[in-house]
Amino acid sequence: MDSPPLTSSSGGVPVEPTPSGSAAGVDSGAEPAADSESPTTAREPLRWVDPEVLAELESELDGPELARGFARDYASLWDQRFGRLAAAVRAHDRPDALDAVISLRITSAMVGGIRLAALAQSLEDAIRRNDFVRSHELLTGVADHGVRTVAELNASYIR
Repeated sequence: MDSPPLTSSSGGVPVEPTPSGSAAGVDSGAEPAADSESPTTAREPLRWVDPEVLAELESELDGPELARGFARDYASLWDQRFGRLAAAVRAHDRPDALDAVISLRITSAMVGGIRLAALAQSLEDAIRRNDFVRSHELLTGVADHGVRTVAELNASYIR
């Protein structure tokens, strides 16, 4: 599966992928290469959204309508949510940064954005340590992961 185009969820300026996720101990989002020793055994590309998590959300909400609505709201609020987080990190505002990153981590996990949720956990850990240098570094990866997660939600689930 090709990666979705990297634009903001509101159609803004394209975002360039970065290796920031790798630095955070989280995969940067690049698709894994096929096994070089066995060319017929290509690995499944990594997904930005886990469909099993979305299926579980549908089950918990007694159907797909509410789950799709939640995912649609998540996608439409991405720019606002990330903007609030970035502003708090840049201002070294620990309480607001924690509130924003916890909200991001939990809602991302709920819509199946497990890679973004894992990176948000790394950012949360840095904020809790008052390491705003590292927190600022992680923002680029969070932006990249978020745009890719929203793009995949829009392309494969929300429609």
